Amino acid sequence: MAAKKSLQRNGFKTNEYVVYPTHGVGRIVDIEEQEIAGSKLELFVINFEQEKMTLRVPTTKCESVGMRKLSEGAIVEKAMATLRGRARVRRMMWSRRAQEYEAKINSGDLISIAEVVRDLHRSESQPEQSYSERQLYEAALERMAREIAAVQDVDEAVATRRIHEALNKTRSGAKQAPEPQTEGAEAEVRAA
Repeated sequence: MAAKKSLQRNGFKTNEYVVYPTHGVGRIVDIEEQEIAGSKLELFVINFEQEKMTLRVPTTKCESVGMRKLSEGAIVEKAMATLRGRARVRRMMWSRRAQEYEAKINSGDLISIAEVVRDLHRSESQPEQSYSERQLYEAALERMAREIAAVQDVDEAVATRRIHEALNKTRSGAKQAPEPQTEGAEAEVRAA
């Protein structure tokens, strides 16, 4: 009976979805024991289906690497409210902003990821993004959609649609009132 291994360690159990900060949402498929450098280690085996990747994390290191359970409903709602907020336009060099956005995405914090999605989102009437902006936006959108899909038990496409709906509420709400003048001026400049 002592040889039988438990399927739960440090509050995490097998077949549970977790968030690993640098990779996003994965599922613990096993808790295994391996001998490495003469000492036995217990490892969470986490499968990231979309990336076709398996990661092994020592059960003793899950807190220090930032592995966490999925966000609760209240956090998801707060993240969706963040999307509906006003985008923060930061006047600094793109390389610095890109580093900040990358750090927020890799933090694993759903609200920080929502801030990146909100700040980098471009509506039809706004100028196109650069390639690197688009890459960061898509990475943040994908991470956010996967976690929302896992929390709400919906398909990733449904979660992405909900994110876009929240973003578009912002664009059609308070923010769009001052824009028509700017758009008209831009249209005149383009026509000239």
